[in-house]
Amino acid sequence: MYYAIIGDIKNSKEIDNRYEVQNKLKKILDDINLKYKADIKANFLITLGDEFQGLLNSPAFAIEIVKYIQRELYPVKLRFGIGIGEISTAINQKAAIGADGPAFYAAREIINFLKNEEKHLKNQAPDIQIKYYNSKSIEIDEINIMLALIKVIEDSWTDKQRYTIWDMMLNGGSQEKCAKRMKTSQSTVARRLLDGKYLLYLKSLKIIGEAMDKLEGIYDI
Repeated sequence: MYYAIIGDIKNSKEIDNRYEVQNKLKKILDDINLKYKADIKANFLITLGDEFQGLLNSPAFAIEIVKYIQRELYPVKLRFGIGIGEISTAINQKAAIGADGPAFYAAREIINFLKNEEKHLKNQAPDIQIKYYNSKSIEIDEINIMLALIKVIEDSWTDKQRYTIWDMMLNGGSQEKCAKRMKTSQSTVARRLLDGKYLLYLKSLKIIGEAMDKLEGIYDI
C-alpha cells in the first residue's frame, strides 16, 4: 500500500501574485523532499499550475507534511486529498508525475469531494480528508471527522493567535521564551494560546497522528 497526496490551491486564478505563489510552493516542496526523503516514495512536485502531488511509503508523516505546506504557504488556502491504495505503474522516485493507480484515484476522489463540499458548506467544508480506494472503514471516518474539527479550530484563530501557536509548536519552550520571540508579554501569549484552544489543538493532532500510524497495520497487507 502507498499513500498518495494531492494538494490543490483554492481559487488560484484569483490570486494576484500567482507566479510568486507558485515559486514559493516549488521551494516548499523541494524542502519537503529533502526533509522527509526517507519516507517519500516519489518526490512532491507541481503537476499543474495550481496542483501538486507526492507519494509516501507510509502514513506516518502525511498530516505533518500537509500541515507544513499549509503553514508555509499561508494565507493561501489549500485542499488536500490523501489516498491509500496500490500503485499500478512504475514509480520514479525523483517525481510523482506519471505514477498512477488506486492510491491516486482515491486522492483525486477526495479533491473532487472537497470541491463539492465547498459549494454547499462554504467555509465549514473540510480541507483535508483521506480515503482508502474502493473501501470504507471506521478508522478513516474517525480521522476525517478529527481533521474537519481541527479546521474549525484553525479557522477561529486571529493571525496573532495563529503565529503564536505556530511559534510554540515549532520552537517549543516556555511561554516566556515565546513572548520574547513574539516581542510581547507572557500574559499575552497565554491569552492567545487559551483563546486559540492550543492544548486541544495539539492533543487532536497527536490523536490523528497516532490513528494514521495504525493505518499501516490495517491496510499494508
